[in-house]
Amino acid sequence: MAVDDVLLPVPRPHGPAVSIERSILLLRGQRVLLDRQLAELYGVGTKVLNQAVRRNLERFPEDFLFRPTEAECEALRFVLPEALGRGGRRHPLFAFTEQGVARLSSVLRSPRAVAVNVEIMRAFVRVRRWAGEHEELAVKLADLEREFGARSAEHAAHIERIYALLDELAGPESEGALEERVWIGFRTSSNAAGS
Repeated sequence: MAVDDVLLPVPRPHGPAVSIERSILLLRGQRVLLDRQLAELYGVGTKVLNQAVRRNLERFPEDFLFRPTEAECEALRFVLPEALGRGGRRHPLFAFTEQGVARLSSVLRSPRAVAVNVEIMRAFVRVRRWAGEHEELAVKLADLEREFGARSAEHAAHIERIYALLDELAGPESEGALEERVWIGFRTSSNAAGS
């Protein structure tokens, strides 16, 4: 499985980007935040966050929270090495979708968790809006490529016609002209006999 098929960072807008937006990844076609990133944002340890989640797993269906496969984790090492820590993990990591992050606020009830959760939800909205704007650009680009392809085929036909006309002009008369040519320069006995 190729790295690009497994994990892609979500494209970022240029300019100063919020660290939350930079942390959002595209995994299995969904925008997610990893448990370690969320723990940093909430100001708690990853172990504490994961314990709270494990105690309340019934609140997190699969479309809210999932564990990346080994291949996805390996791809994460190349794309986002700081997300996995230095020495490796003893427990598999959690990936929270936008709905999972919203549900996380009901598990972590500190005032900081509520404030951070609001900012995370706003970041998801900004990334979704940015992706929507660029989707329109992608559609326009596809239209341009189709138009260019049609014109390219037309141009190729014109170029073929030009080459055919040049071949007609260069006809058989010019092929014999090379043999009638007077050769100049140094001649050896082998090529002197031929001229």
